[in-house]
Amino acid sequence: MLLLLLGIIVLHVAVLVLLFVSTIVSQWMVGNGHATDLWQNCSTSSMGGVQHCFSSSANEWLQSVQATMILSVIFSVLSLFLFFCQLFTLTKGGRFYITGVFQILAGLCVMSAASIYTVRHPEWHSTSDNSYGFAYILAWVAFPLALLSGVIYVILRKRE
Repeated sequence: MLLLLLGIIVLHVAVLVLLFVSTIVSQWMVGNGHATDLWQNCSTSSMGGVQHCFSSSANEWLQSVQATMILSVIFSVLSLFLFFCQLFTLTKGGRFYITGVFQILAGLCVMSAASIYTVRHPEWHSTSDNSYGFAYILAWVAFPLALLSGVIYVILRKRE
């Protein structure tokens, strides 16, 4: 039982790290001498150093991506906190429903953010000099892991 709890906690922390990195790092879209993320657009030199960074546009769709990524991080942190609270207060045989629901909400929020980001960049799909960066890919990796973690929490029963 202890190994199961440890595995669940490791999975949850991994999801949380993926969400933090994908929200913060400036690598959602990379191309010839620039990298963009949810917060700023940066141009890079040929040596790899950052030269200029400008804040991202104030488009409504970008603000919705920012908001849903922040919500996914908040839901995941809250889910981990609730898991530890329920671990010590839940009666024997009880299920971790609240923890699972918040983790599933985190997964749905990150899926919504990545989907909106994908749909709103049609002009970048046709050119070959721009590609999605690793932070964007990490957001998509965090989505199924968060859902899996949430389903495991819902199924999990507390034992002695």
